[in-house]
Amino acid sequence: MPRLDIGDWVDSGVDWLRLHLEWLFDAVSAVVTGMYDGIDAALSAPEPLLFAGVLAIAAWWLRGLLAGVLAFAGLALIDSIQLWDDAMSTLSLVLVATLVTLAIAVPLGVWASRSTTVSAVVRPVLDFMQTMPAMVYLIPGIIFFGVGVVPGIIATIVFALPPGVRMTELGIRQVDKELVEAAEAFGTTPRDTLFRVQLPLALPTIMAGVNQVIMLGLSMVVIAGMVGGGGLGGAVYRAIGNVDIGLGFEAGVSIVILAMYLDRMTGELGRQVSPLGRRAAARAVAAAGRPRLRDYRPRPVVALTGAVVLALVAGGIGIFGTEKSGRPAGAADIGKGRQVTIGYIPWDEGIASTFLWKEVLERRGFEVETKQLEAGALYTGLAGGQIDFQTDGWLPVTHAQYWKKYGDRLEDLGSWYGPTSLELAVPSYVDGIDSLADLKGQSGRFKGRIIGIEPSAGMMGLLNDKVLDAYGLGDEYEVVDGSTPGMLAELKRAYQKKEPIVTTLWSPHWAYSTYELKKLKDPEGAWGKGDGVHTIARKGFAADQPEIGRWLKDFTMTEKQLTSLEALIQRAGTGEEQHAVRAWLKENPEVEAEMAPR
Repeated sequence: MPRLDIGDWVDSGVDWLRLHLEWLFDAVSAVVTGMYDGIDAALSAPEPLLFAGVLAIAAWWLRGLLAGVLAFAGLALIDSIQLWDDAMSTLSLVLVATLVTLAIAVPLGVWASRSTTVSAVVRPVLDFMQTMPAMVYLIPGIIFFGVGVVPGIIATIVFALPPGVRMTELGIRQVDKELVEAAEAFGTTPRDTLFRVQLPLALPTIMAGVNQVIMLGLSMVVIAGMVGGGGLGGAVYRAIGNVDIGLGFEAGVSIVILAMYLDRMTGELGRQVSPLGRRAAARAVAAAGRPRLRDYRPRPVVALTGAVVLALVAGGIGIFGTEKSGRPAGAADIGKGRQVTIGYIPWDEGIASTFLWKEVLERRGFEVETKQLEAGALYTGLAGGQIDFQTDGWLPVTHAQYWKKYGDRLEDLGSWYGPTSLELAVPSYVDGIDSLADLKGQSGRFKGRIIGIEPSAGMMGLLNDKVLDAYGLGDEYEVVDGSTPGMLAELKRAYQKKEPIVTTLWSPHWAYSTYELKKLKDPEGAWGKGDGVHTIARKGFAADQPEIGRWLKDFTMTEKQLTSLEALIQRAGTGEEQHAVRAWLKENPEVEAEMAPR
C-alpha cells in the first residue's frame, strides 16, 4: 500500500498558516501575554506570606477554620523552599488558560445542549482533542507563537477545553424537562429559560467542569515548562534535565499544594453558587446543630475585612518579607537595566558559559534572564526573537540542521572554543572495544543499548542517521534517548558496578577527568570534523545591544578555564551555578576583564 504523506501535508498547512496568518498569531500572542503579565504582576506584588494569608482567609470563609490553617501552612511551605515566584507564575498560567477556556467552552456547551446537530459535530472533535498526546500541541504552538508562556497557555487551552464543553452540555441536558416545559408554558422566553432555569440548576455540573479544566491546566504546567513556560513546570523540567531529585520533589509538592487548594476551593464555590447546593448546605447545618470551631466560617464581610486589615498591617510595618536583592555590589551601569534573555541547552559547556555571561552582564547593569530549552525549541526561540543569544551552538556539523532551517534569521557571533569532537565512549575496563567497528557483534555485552542524550541534540541526529549506518550497528543497538544528566547518571551507576556501557560523549567534558574512559576511534570519519562552539544570536541583536555584541564577538576560553569552571559548577550543584561562577571569577579575575572591559 502506498504511503500517505500526511506529515508532509500537515507541514505544508502549518507553513501556509504561518505565512498568511502571522498577523493573527501576533495579535493572539499579544493578548495572551498581556493577560498573563497582568495577572502575574498582581499575584506577585504582595509579599508571599501576606498573599498566603489572604488565600487562607478565602479558604476559611469557604470551607472552615481547619481548611484556612492548612491552606496557609501549604502556601508558607512553598515560600520556605523559595518557589513562591514560580508558583505564582504557574497560577497565572492556569488562571489565564482557565478564563480563555471557559469563555469558549461554556457558550459552545450551551449551543451543543440546544442543538443535536452541533452536539454531533462537536463530539468527535472533542474526542480528538482529548486523546491527542498533550505534548503534540506544543509543536505548532512553538512554530506559531515561539517559545515562552504563550505556546504553553495555548496548548493548555486546547487540552483542557473538552471537559468544559462536555460538562456544560451535560449539566443543561440533565435539567428536568418538566421544569423547562413549565417555564415555557408560562410564556418565558428561551433566553430567560436558559439563564433563570437551566443554567442555575446546571451550575453544580458546570462547576465540576470548571474544576476539571483547572486540574488539566495544572497537569500541563510541566509540559509548558519544556518550551520556556517557566513557573513550577520549568522547575520540574530543570530537575528532570539535571536528574535533581530534590528540586523535582520540591516543585512537585508545590504543584500538589496548588492543585489541592484550587480543587477544594472550586468544589466548595460550586456548592455555594448553586441554589441546590445552598439548600443542601443549610439542611446539613440545621441537622448538625451547633457548629464545631474547626467548621466555623466567617461571614463574607468579616472575611473581606480580615483580608484588608492583613494587607494594611503587613504594608504598614513590613513584617512580611524583605526587599528583594538588586544588582550585584560594585556593578557598573552600562546596561541601565536593559533586559537580555539567554537560552541554553543543559550541556555542561553551555551551562558554564551561560551563567558566566549572566554574572558578567548583571555586574554591568543588565537585567538577565536565562531559559533552559531543548535544542530545537532554543533555535526556534532565537529565530522568533524570544531569545537574545545562546553560547552553545556547535557548528558547522552538530547543529547544521538548525542552522540550515533558521540561519537566515540568526547571527553567528563567532566561535569562542574549539575544535571539539563527538564520540562514543566506553569505560577503560571494557576490553576489546577500541573503535566503533569493534561494537559490531558485541551488542549482548551492552544490553543492545547506546545511552544517548536529548533527542533534539544534533549529535543524536548524526548518531542515528549516519554513524550507526556507517558501521552497520543500526540493527544491533537501540539508542536510548534521555538527557545529558541522565546519561551521566547511567554512566556513573555502570562505572561503580564495573558494568559494560557505551555512551555518547564529547570533548571537552569533565567526565574524562572523573572516570577512566576510552574514546572509540572513528576510522570511517562518520562523526565528521570537530566543531567550534559558537555564540548564536537573534537577527539584529548586535545592533540592538552593541556593547554585548562586541564583547561576545571577542569572547574566548581555553580548555583549562572551561573545564575548571564546569567542575566547580558540578561540585556546587543545581541551583548554585551563579554562586560557583562568582567563586571562579574571584580566582580568575582576568577572564572578566577580557570578556567585558569596563
